[in-house]
Amino acid sequence: MAVEPGRAPTVAIAQARKVYPGGLEAVAPLDLILEPGRTTALVGPSGCGKSTLLRMIAGLEEPTEGSVMIDGEHPVTVAERGELAVAFQDPSLLPWRSVRRNIALALTLARRPVDEGDIDRMIALVGLEGFDHTRPAALSGGMRQRAAIARALITEPRLLLLDEPFGAVDELTRQDLLAELPPLWRQRGTTTVLVTHSIAEAVRIADRIVVLSPRPSRIAADIPVPLPQPRGADIVHTLAFRETVDAVTDALTRSRGGELGGDAPVANERL
Repeated sequence: MAVEPGRAPTVAIAQARKVYPGGLEAVAPLDLILEPGRTTALVGPSGCGKSTLLRMIAGLEEPTEGSVMIDGEHPVTVAERGELAVAFQDPSLLPWRSVRRNIALALTLARRPVDEGDIDRMIALVGLEGFDHTRPAALSGGMRQRAAIARALITEPRLLLLDEPFGAVDELTRQDLLAELPPLWRQRGTTTVLVTHSIAEAVRIADRIVVLSPRPSRIAADIPVPLPQPRGADIVHTLAFRETVDAVTDALTRSRGGELGGDAPVANERL
């Protein structure tokens, strides 16, 4: 049954396992339910399989065993209707297209009519007014990421998948994006999954944090984030924020069997 228009979907991961040729097991058999309309962050050591799991949810990778379903449908079926969107750390904008035409491409691929008024409103929402006819090479890293998020949101996806979306921008730009972009998908009630190396970023954005073990990925902890929304920059100074960061850090340490290493998620940066 198709996802109802305007309703966020549930993602059901059932004993999903991923083994690559040569026998490399990236994800161990894993069960996880992602509730509709909520933002879930996946954190874990580098190379633990976070992005592989996200790609399985997106339908870009097939599980070797088990299943990933979105309201009972295969992810590819949902994506073909434009109800699933992915934004990566690399914005991957087409260099010969302007910001406007990169955003319009998402509508074309989803077989949706290209409404220039909707594109205008999305460009304004992500703060790119005046740059709609600019090509990616002339934009800053933060502006390119804004354009990529606009492209992901223009189809009004019910499921939004974000793989380190703020990892390649400078700290000040990152602060702006963290403040301005999450409300865009929250106000639409979108089911969102965020992969990040930053514990503080996960606590700033997510309703729930799933801590993954070193490869092959297993669920080491499932931690709710008891903080009100929206979360401004001042949230990082609260006791509840620090306690949640500490809980995630402790779960990661236990999953690794000791101290966090240099490839572990970052806990203490300012957000």
